[in-house]
Amino acid sequence: MTTAPPAEAAKTAALLSPSPTSVPRPTAPAAPPVRRVPLVVSGLLGAGLTAYVWAAHGAKPGVLLLLGLALGVALFHSRFGFTSAWRQLVAVGNGTGLRAHALLLGTTATLFALLIGTKTGLFGSVPAPSAGPLGLGLLIGSFVFAVGMQLGGACASGTLFAVGSGQTSILLTLGGFIAGATLAAWQFDLWKDLPALEPVVMADHIGWFGSWAVTVLALAAIVLVSRRVQARRNPPPIGPVPSARGAAARVLRGSWPLAVGALALAVLGAGVLLVSGGAWGVTSAFSLWGAELVRALGGHPESWSWWQQPGNKEMLAGPVLADKTSLTDIGIMIGAAVAAALGGTWTLHRGVPWRTATAAVLGGALMGIGARLAGGCNIGAYLAGIASGSLHGWIWGASALLGTWAGLRLRPLFGLGNPKPGDGVC
Repeated sequence: MTTAPPAEAAKTAALLSPSPTSVPRPTAPAAPPVRRVPLVVSGLLGAGLTAYVWAAHGAKPGVLLLLGLALGVALFHSRFGFTSAWRQLVAVGNGTGLRAHALLLGTTATLFALLIGTKTGLFGSVPAPSAGPLGLGLLIGSFVFAVGMQLGGACASGTLFAVGSGQTSILLTLGGFIAGATLAAWQFDLWKDLPALEPVVMADHIGWFGSWAVTVLALAAIVLVSRRVQARRNPPPIGPVPSARGAAARVLRGSWPLAVGALALAVLGAGVLLVSGGAWGVTSAFSLWGAELVRALGGHPESWSWWQQPGNKEMLAGPVLADKTSLTDIGIMIGAAVAAALGGTWTLHRGVPWRTATAAVLGGALMGIGARLAGGCNIGAYLAGIASGSLHGWIWGASALLGTWAGLRLRPLFGLGNPKPGDGVC
């Protein structure tokens, strides 16, 4: 029997150990009692809507709604976000959230390679990679989106699960998000011809195994660099959230470790690809909901160039509750409400300061506009793009980090704080 040399064993142990923080992470407080009324209401709403969608539109939309419900539970119980992770990284060098992103991206890339490479799908769907053009729209849109994240207080998926948990200020962010996405769709002719190159998908050049290997190696490098940065800057730890005591209770009531959330989201996101043939996305539904509101008020969004594009035209013509992205978005909000009620933290936040409210609406509008310009958000472009081996996903992430830096400098104008090295938590 052979053993690793002491020096190599020490390096391995150091690599697997948690990255250092300036102080130990505080113990998570105990979860409050279950909120029974919100739990019953959200549970009945989820069950009733699933039954209706299944009966009215078939099994495929019904399964997509169920996947959305599960995504909402996973997002809330793990508090898996992108906005706070990038803010912690840029402000104080805490890369914990970014390393959770790497696990999510790597696992999703593995599952995508298996499904797309073998053309495995359900309900007659054929899984396809998510790819986007490389141009000014991508650079500007992802930068603007990231600024909006830091002002609005949540990303695309974070907005949905925060709204489900009753956060009033994020409801304002969602309203701004829908308005911005609708405005960008209305003014599609102003930005549709921005200079751009054709999409680049690595699998088209080096095959799916090669694409997967390059993606995983790049993510591993990001993990190593983030650990070095964190070791040098020695930031505060991430603040804990209320957690149930005991393994079984934690599964149902939270909180889940970020790694568990990443794995759960990867599996569920792959489920969306398996069922629908397309990657999990968020923001196209916001443009659709805004268009339906415009139509209800007497407008004619079907005459807009955006809604005359292939794919978009069919989306607007069909029922909202048969639209893939609308189903998963609605499911996330309801699933998060169930999870928040089980965790005892569901509550309506009142008395939002006017500067916070202004930042929420403005941030949401910037995210809506940015997502349309960039061809997606932190889910539809960043996650789905990188997992598909598409170059546009990597560019989206790099540009969003720059936008995060800019957004952090705007937050104090609206009374919003940023993590500091001397804080107890970030």
